Amino acid sequence: MATYLVGDIQGCYAELMELLSQVGFSSKTDSLWCVGDIVARGPDSKAALDFFIDSGDAVNTVLGNHDLNLLAVLMGSRDVNPKDKLDAVVSSNRRLDYIDWIRQQPLLHHFEQHNTLLSHAGIYPFWSSQQARVLATEVEQALRSSEMPQLVKQMFSNQPNNWCSSLSGIDRYRFIINAFTRMRYCSATGELEFRRKNHPHQDTDAQWKPWFELSQSSERIVFGHWAALMGETQNPIYVGLDTGCVWGQYMTLFHLEKQRYFTQPSQSQS
Repeated sequence: MATYLVGDIQGCYAELMELLSQVGFSSKTDSLWCVGDIVARGPDSKAALDFFIDSGDAVNTVLGNHDLNLLAVLMGSRDVNPKDKLDAVVSSNRRLDYIDWIRQQPLLHHFEQHNTLLSHAGIYPFWSSQQARVLATEVEQALRSSEMPQLVKQMFSNQPNNWCSSLSGIDRYRFIINAFTRMRYCSATGELEFRRKNHPHQDTDAQWKPWFELSQSSERIVFGHWAALMGETQNPIYVGLDTGCVWGQYMTLFHLEKQRYFTQPSQSQS
């Protein structure tokens, strides 16, 4: 049995299928986890989403920012961005199935046997792994409760941009969601900076560091979200899997037990 972790799919369904074929993935014996962002920008978000929903317990994901955006679109809280190519999803007769499925997915998954954590953007460097799991559960429970519609309406904002344990209500939920799904750069005092998306080698402002350079995790952290990074963290404990397939680069799959990478070139540029 193999456990595979795949980077951001972003509607690149054909490349995902090629990658799974390359490693001989079987839903009967293997498991697949995505780092989030199953949908958006690529040509076939509906096929990708249907694959995850219809494949049962063997195929899983943590939530990414684009997945949460889709939830808000399906709930009528946000307009569709034409760049996201979500028309087939939004017009599908499975709309209610999509809403129910997305709201059930975790922000964080712990592979205890492999000392590995999986989340879309990473783990906020000023949280312990135990604290991160507790905070992720808070939001997951809210998404699965009657609070969900109001949470979805209010969760899109850059504020607050720093953590305080006394945060409550929507501010608390919003920071937790942003840390797990949108984080890239962070200051030494804990502020998150959402505008910076480039590679660290191209950023000359010493105030902002990649979150993983501030982290002192003893567990492997696998993440996506940061395409410009192309997986380069310079530290094997931080595994970046977003390698820009939707931008014409390639999709990356990580065999967790063997710590081996597999790649599939993009079929076309978005």
